[in-house]
Amino acid sequence: MKAKKILFIVLGCIGLGLGAVGAVVPLLPAFPFLLLAAYSFARSSERLHSWFINTKLYKNNLESYVKGKGMTKRTKVRIMITVTVLMTFGFVMMHQVPIGRIVLAAVWLFHIFYFAFGVKTLKEPAE
Repeated sequence: MKAKKILFIVLGCIGLGLGAVGAVVPLLPAFPFLLLAAYSFARSSERLHSWFINTKLYKNNLESYVKGKGMTKRTKVRIMITVTVLMTFGFVMMHQVPIGRIVLAAVWLFHIFYFAFGVKTLKEPAE
């Protein structure tokens, strides 16, 4: 049981680190890494989870989605562009694996439709 808790703490820290970098670097998405951190911290420690959900990083990038409210258009577009770039790279690399390209294209289409139509778009907060 203790090894599982340590594994979740390590995964949470990795997700938090990559999410923090992704919040600043345009090509790296923050959202999935912060989601990993939230899940991992919730599974490992109530104290870490409470700390994480009170950080500005969580509140700015994940809170509205987790509460079921949606995401801003800017966040949705950033996620879709990042995934498109990364999946394009994978698609090109799979030039000899046609079934891999088909699966990757299907996942990409699902991703685009989900973020475009499945996630509610919120108005940008006033600065």
